[in-house]
Amino acid sequence: MQYGLIGAKLGHSYSVPIHAQLGDYDYRLYERTEEAFVELLKRRDFRGLNVTIPYKRLAFEHCDALSDTAREVGCVNTLVVREDGSLYGHNTDIGGFIALARRAGVEIADKKVAILGSGGTSLTARAACRRLGAGKIVVVSRRGPVDYAALYREHADAQVLVNTTPVGMYPNNGQSAADLSRLSRLEGVLDVIYNPDRTALVLDAEARGIPAEGGLYMLVGQAREAAELFTGRAIPESETERIYRQLRDAALNLILIGMPGSGKSRIGRALSRRMNRPLVDLDGEIVRRAGKSIPEIFAQDGEAAFRALEHDVICDACREKGRIVATGGGAVLREDNVRAMRQNGRLMLLTRSLDALPLDGRPLSKSPEALREMWRVREPYYRGAADFTIENDAAPDIVAARAEEAYHEAVDR
Repeated sequence: MQYGLIGAKLGHSYSVPIHAQLGDYDYRLYERTEEAFVELLKRRDFRGLNVTIPYKRLAFEHCDALSDTAREVGCVNTLVVREDGSLYGHNTDIGGFIALARRAGVEIADKKVAILGSGGTSLTARAACRRLGAGKIVVVSRRGPVDYAALYREHADAQVLVNTTPVGMYPNNGQSAADLSRLSRLEGVLDVIYNPDRTALVLDAEARGIPAEGGLYMLVGQAREAAELFTGRAIPESETERIYRQLRDAALNLILIGMPGSGKSRIGRALSRRMNRPLVDLDGEIVRRAGKSIPEIFAQDGEAAFRALEHDVICDACREKGRIVATGGGAVLREDNVRAMRQNGRLMLLTRSLDALPLDGRPLSKSPEALREMWRVREPYYRGAADFTIENDAAPDIVAARAEEAYHEAVDR
């Protein structure tokens, strides 16, 4: 063991690809029980480790020496075995959190900050907010002196909300750590969760026009500082932004929405080849799960049953990352479908002349008149959901090239 990340469960971690770009050292993931973690710290047969849930406080207790920052925070997320065999503990999360707040444009100074959660990351958020000059900090937990009922009753005037709990984290996407409708003075939301890219909490904030950001930038920022300790060399802060953008670009889904017959599956296949990503055709997955064709589902079970199955398929497909996803024509009609797609994706509206849309085998596209009426009704939904629009007016490879370029621009915004 040289370097790595240690914790109880690490299946969703991005740390290996991040550290691969930060230094020339062997970095791996190590899942350990608490007993095995403590034994490892006693043996010290490693060079450096990052520590994650739930061992940050435990690591703090087993260090021979601590940085001033680690003492300030009260927990450790970075361990280094020194040449004399002593164990040194530091906290790089605090720098990552401050970088996240600044990038998100969330002002902390003189603000009332509500921090959800009381674990090690909560300690980090508290220390960071103190450094940033918070006016008042309120810690909210299920069993603490300020529980969630007290948050809404006594601290509904909080101006900044920070989530340090795992609520809404993959694979339990869609759960929100707080009800923002009951916090009427919010000016900013930070969620340390980085998978999904946008949690339900972040999506709720964005829907209200409140600046909000997930935790990926914090993750990369703290990793850069840890790599400096591991290698003994300074790494430019610009590397945080570069690696963050690269990771996000590769991880987010490119999701095609549009009218039935607009070419989503065909362009999706071209994009899959071009971007070397798996294609998930949601209509095909619906057919597979139902064991019958879509016209048969409509005829035998009705449109409501089809839409319920479609929602389940969308949630399952868009919970994952790095995919090309081709949706059905009516996928955007439900807001919860759009939210599920947005959590890990950028949505591309694929348009095509109505005269070129096929009619055969499509339950709701029975005539040119029906198509025109469908477009009239659905266009606001398509436009409202789309991050960008591409016209399907050329060969698939040409349209796919335009779509890929537009996707990268949308991710960078």
